[in-house]
Amino acid sequence: MLIDSHAHLDSAQFDPDREHVVRRALEANVKIISIGTDVPSSQKTLEIARKYELRCTVGVHPHEAEQFSEEETLAQLRRLCAEPEVVAVGETGLDYFKEYAPRPAQQMAFRAQLALAQELQKPVVIHLRDAAEDLLKILKEHPGVRGVAHSFTGDWALAQELLDLGLYLSVNGIVTFEKSHALREVIEKIPLERLLVETDCPYLAPVPVRGKRNEPSFVRYVAQTVAQIKRLSTEEIAQATTRNTQELFGL
Repeated sequence: MLIDSHAHLDSAQFDPDREHVVRRALEANVKIISIGTDVPSSQKTLEIARKYELRCTVGVHPHEAEQFSEEETLAQLRRLCAEPEVVAVGETGLDYFKEYAPRPAQQMAFRAQLALAQELQKPVVIHLRDAAEDLLKILKEHPGVRGVAHSFTGDWALAQELLDLGLYLSVNGIVTFEKSHALREVIEKIPLERLLVETDCPYLAPVPVRGKRNEPSFVRYVAQTVAQIKRLSTEEIAQATTRNTQELFGL
């Protein structure tokens, strides 16, 4: 069994055939955690999780941080987090690469969601792009927070800092790309017990399906590449990453 720890099943790209996408994953023995990115997305994600008996997360992505209200949005997320399908807060974090939302708004939304996760004793799903210094600073303001830095592509120094804070690191199809030599070297060093696999679908389809719409069943290609890097069998990677995902999200 594998778990795709980060999928966006609420994406409109799946509207025509979502049921078939989920069925293909389940037939391939892949379980799915679907990730919310704002309040409407989180509500849709929860509905999908209920329909297909999956698990999901609810949160506000840094791209959407300008719409975050410390009163209204937090109240909505807190209400959604009470549902049994919801296993984490997020996707939240910082993104200074595209900077669709001002940095102060991103930081406020991130702090608020970290505090909510601590209050509810749930893990967080963290997005990080070109904002490592501020993200680490804010994480250190919330000691003991549990979570995963998803779609990890950083260097070993950043990996060590995140691991030292108790976080898991998750990798996706990027690791299969031809130019990802540096990332593979980092993955080789990441302790197996702190590693998750994901698709981030419908984005970032792995080799050999790069260029197509990504979907949860393709997480096997990520696991196969990680197995090659770690010099282990794909089954060993599947067992370890599944166990890690279950422990983090309380599955």
